Amino acid sequence: MENIVTFVIPVRHQENARDWPQLKRHLSETVSSISRQTKPEWKAVIVANYGADLPELPPGFEVKRVDFPPNQLHERGKSDREDFYNALRLDKGRRVLAGMLHAGEMEYVMIVDGDDFVSCNLTSFVAANPHANGWYIRDGYVWSGGNLLYLYPKFSILCGSSHIVRADLYHLPARFEDADDAYIRRMLGSHIFIDDHLNAAGTPLAPLPFAGAVYRTGHDEAHSRSDTILKMFFWHKDVLRKPRRLPRRLFRLRVRTKRLRQEFFS
Repeated sequence: MENIVTFVIPVRHQENARDWPQLKRHLSETVSSISRQTKPEWKAVIVANYGADLPELPPGFEVKRVDFPPNQLHERGKSDREDFYNALRLDKGRRVLAGMLHAGEMEYVMIVDGDDFVSCNLTSFVAANPHANGWYIRDGYVWSGGNLLYLYPKFSILCGSSHIVRADLYHLPARFEDADDAYIRRMLGSHIFIDDHLNAAGTPLAPLPFAGAVYRTGHDEAHSRSDTILKMFFWHKDVLRKPRRLPRRLFRLRVRTKRLRQEFFS
């Protein structure tokens, strides 16, 4: 059976984890979310270091083991901001590249962070729209636990699990060694550059016409050190300065209904 979408999930070095059991639980939930695709023509590659303890995986998942060293700038501390982000992007991008090369022939690729959730309808939508360049997730949910989600209208700027790209547009090298660090950082290590790159190349992505993913925030293993939705969108200085924004933000709150649980969660 031909796979339409390949999900690539990079996992940080175990020495960079603050709480590996929590990371493993979140990864298991991400795996469960991906595995609920309504169309079976997909596969997923988890990229993890040798020795990393991974959760049990359902059919459709493969593991690519790597021996990359721990990221020495995983915690910013007093390091330069740009050096810090370049190190994060290089570490993530190397893992993504290893996963893509392991996957072999691909039609569309979605890079998914190991603590997020995806809609079960992604593969069906991609299959119904062949030959497209791909999509960015314009609208997506932010969730920090509990029964409320926040519908965020610029999701592809906020979350790394936000792009589905036709694989040939990445122009992957034949070998890992052939990729330079700049390519790895900008094309594979971060979601913030891909839209501009593809626009400039004349192959722009389209907005996905439905909310396609859930960004999990407010936990110790989040790279972004993100807060809960309460602190991100309500108890925040911009709302305190401009309280007229509050009704609009309240309107974006959603209850985690049975339908949403079935679409995104296990």
